Amino acid sequence: MKGIRQLAEHLDVSIGTVSRALNGKADVNEETRKRVLAAAEEFGYVANQSGRSLRQGTTNVIGLMIETSKETVENSDNFFLGVTGGLQSVFSRHKLDLVMLPCPSDEDPYEYLKRMVARRVVDAMIISATQRIDKRIDLLVKAKIPFVALGRSSSGGGNFTWIDLDFEGVATSAVDRLVAKGHRRIAIAAPSGEINLGYIFVDAYRKALETHGIKYDPKLVIRVKSSEQGGYQAGQELLLIEDRPTAIILIYELMAIGLYRRLVEAGIVPGRDLAVIGFREEPRAKFLQPTLTCFRMSLPDLGAALAETLLAGMPAYSEIYRNGARNRIWPLELVPGESDAFFREPKT
Repeated sequence: MKGIRQLAEHLDVSIGTVSRALNGKADVNEETRKRVLAAAEEFGYVANQSGRSLRQGTTNVIGLMIETSKETVENSDNFFLGVTGGLQSVFSRHKLDLVMLPCPSDEDPYEYLKRMVARRVVDAMIISATQRIDKRIDLLVKAKIPFVALGRSSSGGGNFTWIDLDFEGVATSAVDRLVAKGHRRIAIAAPSGEINLGYIFVDAYRKALETHGIKYDPKLVIRVKSSEQGGYQAGQELLLIEDRPTAIILIYELMAIGLYRRLVEAGIVPGRDLAVIGFREEPRAKFLQPTLTCFRMSLPDLGAALAETLLAGMPAYSEIYRNGARNRIWPLELVPGESDAFFREPKT
């Protein structure tokens, strides 16, 4: 591989001309630029990005931090695959690269992020799975690293940019729909742990019940892992509840697969013996019978919105995305299925 000096000697031009041509500067003659690019390709020259990053003080790389576990690998969750497509559609406009930063479940997310910040491997961050109290937010604010959070949190004094899914709307519309069908004993499967969406979802569920004059019963809040296995466990715990619920709302898409399995084992038919409302429309869930009532959203559009929101907070791009730096609740649309189709006759 020839270096930039060898390229300049081969073309009989200055090193500065080669450098400007490779970096797409406007002050280089078009014919010269073509010669430089052709020679670079012929000799397999690749610019030293690390050296360039040191000189410019930027990496042109955006990091997306996600949490990984055995369950997420086995379940092949496609959520972030859809989101990253939307992210990259925006970043590619500016020749920015997106890298995934997978934090294993047995490592403290704060310590993991602190290591990434110390190494300065990215110019900006997108963090997910925000907790109610999330030290990562305070870390990024203190380090003055541009970031956007996929999820709300009580940390940072609320002075950070986020986009979150409309968990309140999901809980409210699901409860309204089930109550209209005669259900009064409505359970929910909420995530275990300190992830903030769990608190938001349970609080909205409680308020929705109160709106209909239904007393909140903490025994109907089933805490499980956000996975197919968690759905199976939710089904098991539901079967053990005295005065068993007639309906259940799930807050994670793949839970429905595990839940259906446990119900079938117990001889309970979803949509006939128990009303089920899932969370997000998921490709594999389309094969469930009866068809699952759930919610729809565009993952690529969410990813694009996250990217534009992040860039709005970065000085180099803020003028382009001047309307992007705002917090948003991302809507979901209910898609009726057969899993909650039956009406429950009121007790006499």
